[in-house]
Amino acid sequence: MRRPSLPTSLTTLACALLCQFASAEPQLQAWLDQRPVPLQWSNPAPQRYSVELELSAGQLRLQAPNASGSAQPLALYQRQDWHAGSSLSLQIGEPGRYRLLFQEDAQPHLRLLPLREQAPRSACRTWQGEALSVAVGQVFADGEVLRDAYSGQLATVENGRIELTPAAHSDGLLLLEPAEPAPAPAHDWRNATVYFAITDRFANGDTGNDRSYGRQPDGEQEIGTFHGGDLRGLTGKLDYLQQLGVNALWISAPFEQVHGWVGGGDKGDFRHYAYHGYYALDFTRLDANMGTEDELRELIAQAHARGVRVLFDVVLNHPGYSTLADMQALGFGALRGGMDQYLPPRWSDWQPESFENLHAYHNLIDYQHDAWRQWWGKDWVRAGVADYDSPPSVLVDPRQGSLAFLPDFKTESQQPVSLPPFLLRKADTRAVPREGYRVRDYLVEWLSFWVREFGVDGFRADTVKHVELESWAALRQAADKARAEWSAANPDDPMSGSPFWMVGEVFGHGPQASVYQDHGFDALINFDFQGELAAKGSECLRQIEDGYRGYAELLANDARHNFMSYASSHDTSLFFAEQGERLARQRGLAGALLLAPGAVQIYYGDESARPLGPTGSDPHQGTRSSMNWHAQQQAPIAELLAHWRLLGQFRARHPAIGAGRHQQLSTQPYAFARTLGKDRVVIVQGR
Repeated sequence: MRRPSLPTSLTTLACALLCQFASAEPQLQAWLDQRPVPLQWSNPAPQRYSVELELSAGQLRLQAPNASGSAQPLALYQRQDWHAGSSLSLQIGEPGRYRLLFQEDAQPHLRLLPLREQAPRSACRTWQGEALSVAVGQVFADGEVLRDAYSGQLATVENGRIELTPAAHSDGLLLLEPAEPAPAPAHDWRNATVYFAITDRFANGDTGNDRSYGRQPDGEQEIGTFHGGDLRGLTGKLDYLQQLGVNALWISAPFEQVHGWVGGGDKGDFRHYAYHGYYALDFTRLDANMGTEDELRELIAQAHARGVRVLFDVVLNHPGYSTLADMQALGFGALRGGMDQYLPPRWSDWQPESFENLHAYHNLIDYQHDAWRQWWGKDWVRAGVADYDSPPSVLVDPRQGSLAFLPDFKTESQQPVSLPPFLLRKADTRAVPREGYRVRDYLVEWLSFWVREFGVDGFRADTVKHVELESWAALRQAADKARAEWSAANPDDPMSGSPFWMVGEVFGHGPQASVYQDHGFDALINFDFQGELAAKGSECLRQIEDGYRGYAELLANDARHNFMSYASSHDTSLFFAEQGERLARQRGLAGALLLAPGAVQIYYGDESARPLGPTGSDPHQGTRSSMNWHAQQQAPIAELLAHWRLLGQFRARHPAIGAGRHQQLSTQPYAFARTLGKDRVVIVQGR
C-alpha cells in the first residue's frame, strides 16, 4: 500500500536506491530501467516498510546522499542502523530476489533478506475429503505403525508410504507420530507454547477486589478501566491452559500500579487505569486488584503441578504516571493556587466540563512546584516537572528518552540514591534504603524478590531497547541467583532446579540472533511472523515453507538460539480482527503458529476468536477486550477451540516441532518432517 508521504529516513533510503545506484550498480540500473516509476514500498505494519529487489552477484553498495567515510559491512538478515550519513556494503554471492525491510522507529534500521522461490497464493486449494498418500520413508521405516494425532487413525508404513484420510473437520491435516507412546519429553524452551494473558481481562476469581484503591468503572464502554480479572481467576483456568498444550503462562505485571487514572488516548476520551501492569507504583507489593500473596503462591504451585511455568512481565524503563488519586493519598505534587475548589473531596472523582476532555485535569496541577520532590525525585527519573531533568524524545535518545511521556528511570546512572520520598512514607512497602544502591540496583532487587520468594520462572521484559544492556545483564544475574535460592528452599516443587528464562521485547526485531542474547536474554519476541507469514500460513501451510525452513535453520545453526513468534498482541493487533473475523482463518492460524519452529506465544483468546473491543482514540485498547468465555458455548467457537487443543497437545508432546530439523518431504500433498534425536513427526496438509 502506497502511503501519501513517507518518513524522512525512508525517503533518504529510497533516494539512495534510486539516485546512488543508478550510476554505480549495473544490476540495479537494469532493474530501474524497467521501472520508471519510484519504488513501491509496502507498509505491512505501523512504521515498517519493505521493497523487493532483483540483484545479481557482486558488491552492493547502499550510500545515503550525505554519507562520508568508508562503507560499513551489511550482512544478510542482520539489523543495520540507517541515518542520513549511512554507507553500507554487501557482497551478493547468489543472484536472485531480495527483500529490503525498513523500520522507522527510535533508531531507523534496515535488514536485507533473500527470497527463495515461493509457491503462489493460488497454491492453496480446498481439500475435497480425499485420502492422502504420503512418502514418509525418510523418517519412518517400513513396518512402523503411525498414528494421526488429529483423528486417532493408525497406519503402517509400507514401501516408504502411508495412506490416510484426514478427519473431516481437520482442514486436511494429518499429524503423524509413532503409535507407541513415548515418555514425557524434557522441557525445551525452543518448543515452548507461551500463553499471554492480561490478568485483568482474563478471568475474575474474586469479585471482592474489583474496586481496590477506590477504582471505579466508568459506566460507559469500560475501555481503560479494570474489568476484574485476577490471580485467583488465572488459577481456576490452569486446566484450560493445560488442555491447550501450554507450558508457560506469561501474565501482565502484577505489581502495585498507580491507583488513579490518566486521560486515555489522544483525545482524552476514556479513563485509563493501569489494568495492564505497565504503570508501576510499588514494585515490592502486589496490586490489590490482582489478589493476595497467598493467591500468587497458589497460582504458581498449581501451575507447576501441571508442568506450566509462570512468567512475569517486567519493566525497567519507567514507572507509572502521576495521578490525582496518588497525589492526594501519597502527598506529592501540588495544585495551582485556588484549583482545589474545582476538585471533589476525593480528587479522582473529578469530572471535566462539557467543553473539556479528560486531559483537562492537568490544568489543575502546578508541575513546577517544589512539592514534586516528594514523588520519585530527580535522582530517580527524568520527568520534566519541577527541577527534574527533562527527557529527550525517544526518537532522539532511545535509552534516555521518554516513552509516551512516562517518567524515565535513570538506570544508566552510577550515582547512589536514597529511596524515593513517597516510598519512604508509604506504610506497606517492602522497599528499604540500601547503602550505595543505584536506581538499577533497587529495581533489580525488587524484581528478583518475586523469583526468590515465590518461584517465578521467568521474565518477559518490556521495552528492552530503551534500557542499556548492562541493566538487563544485572537483572538476569540477580534472577539466576534468586532462582537457585528458591530451588534450594523448595526441593519438592516440580520446577525446582529448572533454570530461569528471560525473553525480551525489542520492537520490530526478527528471529535472528543479536547482542541482547549476550546480555541475559534467552530469546527475543519475533515480530516478523505476525504479518505475512501468519496470514499466508492461515490459508495453507505450504505457503510458508520457506519461513519454516529459515526459522529451523537459525535454530540448527546455534543450539542456544531461540525466538518467540506470535500472531496477536496487546501492542500491535488481533489476528482475528485483521483477517475480517473469519473463523476459517483463525483455524488456519492454529496450524501456522503451533507448528512453527522456535517458541510460540498464544495471545489470550486467539484460540476462541476473541473479538476486538472498544478502542476510543487508542487503537491498541481494543486488542485487550475481556476474554470471550461465554462464546465458547457456541458450536463454531467450541469447534475452533477443539482444533487449537489438538494442535497444542501435539506440539507439547514433540520437542522436535519447535526445536528439530525441518525437511520438506513432498509438495503434493504438502508434507514436512521435524526430527530431534529420537523424536520424529510428519505433518501433512492436503491443501
